[in-house]
Amino acid sequence: MYPCRLDDKGRLKLPAPFQQYFGSLPEKKLFVTSLDRRTAQIYPIAVWRENEKFFEAFRDNPQALGTVTFNAADLGADAEPDAQGRVLFNPELRRELDLESQELHMYTHRGRVQILTEAMYQERRQSASKAATESVDVLERAGLK
Repeated sequence: MYPCRLDDKGRLKLPAPFQQYFGSLPEKKLFVTSLDRRTAQIYPIAVWRENEKFFEAFRDNPQALGTVTFNAADLGADAEPDAQGRVLFNPELRRELDLESQELHMYTHRGRVQILTEAMYQERRQSASKAATESVDVLERAGLK
């Protein structure tokens, strides 16, 4: 988990390990969006393309699919890290998620970078604390070492 913040132009400075990871990819393009209108995600464009293929094939719940794809399109934009490792978040995404002028928290999950506001971080932290022991037990029974 990395603390972070958007600068006055709406750019997020990536920590060095994230810069190295994104810099090692064949394509530098990223897709920055929110699927749930609560947390932001930064996807390498290749991972986002996999999601688009998933969306095309998904038939189990058309309503959920419509909601997620609408949110992604409504709040999303292509981006590319600049020479200083900063990624621009579009104004609609910044406003909708209230990302400006506050401490944010960044971590990787399933091939993407998740960005949480302080309120979302505290909510998830509290929830994770309550479920920690049971969750570890479940995963250890499934093979976690």
